[in-house]
Amino acid sequence: MAGSKDDPWKLTTPPGTSTYEMYRDVKDGKPVIVCVVGSTTLLYDARAIDDLHTMLKLHGDWMDLGGADEQKEAKPGTVEAWGRSGDNPVGGWYGMKKGLRGRFGVYMPPLMEVLGLAEVTHDAKNNRMRAL
Repeated sequence: MAGSKDDPWKLTTPPGTSTYEMYRDVKDGKPVIVCVVGSTTLLYDARAIDDLHTMLKLHGDWMDLGGADEQKEAKPGTVEAWGRSGDNPVGGWYGMKKGLRGRFGVYMPPLMEVLGLAEVTHDAKNNRMRAL
């Protein structure tokens, strides 16, 4: 089944510069999205898919992705800022691995696109997304 550990989604970052894989799993009894980038594994709360789609539908227009590492400030009004905001449905980070909780605005948008939930631009930089 697509999106399982045995058949992960094979994705490319919005600018097309890096490839990575994502799949659904369960960690500590909680549904997660596992993101494997080279030798690094990130975890995102699986609620991020539905929550991000809902937020984008309410937003109603294109939104900048604004991907940033956890240690860097996220540009306000971006997907990255929303993915770590105390105002989102989980009240903070969707990323679950301390030190590797950022990059939500880099890795989640292509998954949303593959799932048919969003449209993502694929420019060299300053990419955006909107709900379908």
